[in-house]
Amino acid sequence: MASATVPARTSKFKGERHMFSTSDDNAMLNQIRATHAPDGREIDVKPLLQVIDDIFHLAAPTIPGTAEGTEAQIDMLDSKAFQSSFSDIMELLAYTISKISCEISCKCSSGGDAHATTLAVFNMLSSYSWDTKVVLVLAAFSVYYGEFWLVAQLYLTNPLAKSVAILKQLPEIMERSDYLKPKYEAISSLIRAGLSVTRCIVEFKDLPAQYITHDTPAYEAATALIPTAAYWTIRSIVACASQIMGLLGMSHEYIASTTEAWELIKLGPQSWQHTRPSYEAIGTLLPSHWSCCRADEKKQMEAYQILVRLFETPQLDNMKILKALITAKEDQMALIDGSTKKTASIEVLRRKNVLLLISDLELSHEELSILDQMYQESRQYPTRAESQYEVVWLPVDSTPWNETKQKQFEYLQSMMSWYLVPHPSLLDRAVIRYIKEVWHFNQKPLLVVLDTLGRVVNPNAIHMMWIWGSQAFPFTSAREEALWKEETWRIELLADTIEPLIFTWIQQNKYICLYGGEDMEWIRNFTTRVKAVAQEAGIPLEMLYVGKSNLKEKVRKNNSIILAENLSHTLPDVTLTWFFWARLESMWHSKAQHGKSAENDAITQEIVTMLSFDGSDQGWAVISRGSAEIAKAKGDTILLCLNEFGKWKEEVGLIGFVHALNGYLQKLHTPHHCNRLILPGSTGNIPERVVCAECGRPMEKFLMYRCCTD
Repeated sequence: MASATVPARTSKFKGERHMFSTSDDNAMLNQIRATHAPDGREIDVKPLLQVIDDIFHLAAPTIPGTAEGTEAQIDMLDSKAFQSSFSDIMELLAYTISKISCEISCKCSSGGDAHATTLAVFNMLSSYSWDTKVVLVLAAFSVYYGEFWLVAQLYLTNPLAKSVAILKQLPEIMERSDYLKPKYEAISSLIRAGLSVTRCIVEFKDLPAQYITHDTPAYEAATALIPTAAYWTIRSIVACASQIMGLLGMSHEYIASTTEAWELIKLGPQSWQHTRPSYEAIGTLLPSHWSCCRADEKKQMEAYQILVRLFETPQLDNMKILKALITAKEDQMALIDGSTKKTASIEVLRRKNVLLLISDLELSHEELSILDQMYQESRQYPTRAESQYEVVWLPVDSTPWNETKQKQFEYLQSMMSWYLVPHPSLLDRAVIRYIKEVWHFNQKPLLVVLDTLGRVVNPNAIHMMWIWGSQAFPFTSAREEALWKEETWRIELLADTIEPLIFTWIQQNKYICLYGGEDMEWIRNFTTRVKAVAQEAGIPLEMLYVGKSNLKEKVRKNNSIILAENLSHTLPDVTLTWFFWARLESMWHSKAQHGKSAENDAITQEIVTMLSFDGSDQGWAVISRGSAEIAKAKGDTILLCLNEFGKWKEEVGLIGFVHALNGYLQKLHTPHHCNRLILPGSTGNIPERVVCAECGRPMEKFLMYRCCTD
């Protein structure tokens, strides 16, 4: 029966040898790439690869009853640290490895097509990265290969191994090892090649991303070669598995006749060279590309260290620092003047205070609009001390460039009136790494302040700019602290930058009501009632709707309704609504940087209260007269207070409207409440402990993921 089976098997091997022509190669690779749908999981496969390497080393075909190995390898496997990390990996991957082993065993034992088997394995591993796919298949095969040679090595000395060996006909196979030696050597050679290519794939994956440019020839060549290398590595493992399984149960005649059996093994090293890079070529090309990437990595690391030392060394002016940050090609100027859109030399910044605006291409319209307004105002009075600075945009984007990004970049350029770098590619990778690691850039814009000597006097002055504008010059920490010492909680701090009418209303001794929220029904009820109470109390009142953060379209719609129904004043642009809340968040972060919290600082307590209003589902209101008198409450509470005006009306004539309102709000206050403080996780440093501004108890911290699409 065995002899009848052999010719069919060997003839199929012959047919596989030239399965793909050059014209079919791209189709085959497209098949493999079509199976590749990684889910983003990052798995450290190096510990698993260590064990695989050890199995192949110890299971190398030798004289039965012997084994090779080193004490160092055994010590490594016995170490608690290794066992702990390896245990975590196996808990995650053991089932998948078992499935791969079953798939290969089933297909190979039934004489399945090698390419079809390989494709089936790729489909099974579609959600894994290329390096993980290959390591998992190697692991599955190493278990079978290791078991085969473990029995072969022990059957002369171990009764259990002998019994298993008899069932597998291993004694007969070992007696004819001379005939099979070329086969063993061919399998071992193919395994060594597979391990070598796999190590390159794993090492390439581990190259530090901050040093590697994706558009370099070496990186592109290696990336293009990895799917091919992964395919032929797994295909080779399938071939090896077929040969090992083919040894079991074969007749004496088939074992002795090895000529036909070479066909599948030869599929690996030799026969590919006519249609594609041979396995030896792949094993040579990948390390070559990897070495080029490594050399580039070393170069970038040295450039980064130079930049670090440069910032630590006193300079005569800011030129050396700026030239290190902003490089220009030989035929290009380093900057573009946003006001004229003409090129400019970096010399225009010599001995000037420079604010580096660092952002990606997702810089929002609101942020740009407000910053440009502040910059334009500073240019109107060039002799003032607070106007003595320049802004330079450093666009950070190291991902592949395309037409969409080009249009986005040009749009941002068109909105800027300050200096800017002509293209993100002009920022060296070492500079980008410095920006991310030292200045902690992470999506949200930074405003890094350099003085006239190029020293960093503030790693992020964006909060100062939002709160005080150019008045915060020179944007140092000392200046920030001094500005806060001059501030008190008053309507001017809260809203004077968003609506010029605030000044007029204060001068006219009017009562001012700021209110917000999204529920139009509450807005109608509140504005109607507060107007009636103001008339009954005989006080002049102006109201301004400041909306809600992150609900641009809803606020815009509410503004239209409020104006149409003559309910109150609104801000002329939703950008100013964004700015109102952005300033409050900036105040909170600014205070936190100086160690202030709701527990130890009165202004911070008021800021937290306002931010918790925005986090609530209700409306809210702040009513003020002048700078000293302010009352505030959530929507339901203040509406109830106004509806019960008759109960505290007499107090108005004695202590004033705001004090009387505050007094009655205190009576309505209950210990039962729920405040929510919602802050962007990527803005500033979020402290571990925040207390409730209402009761002083520590607030619980939750993670919230929100998509604001309106």
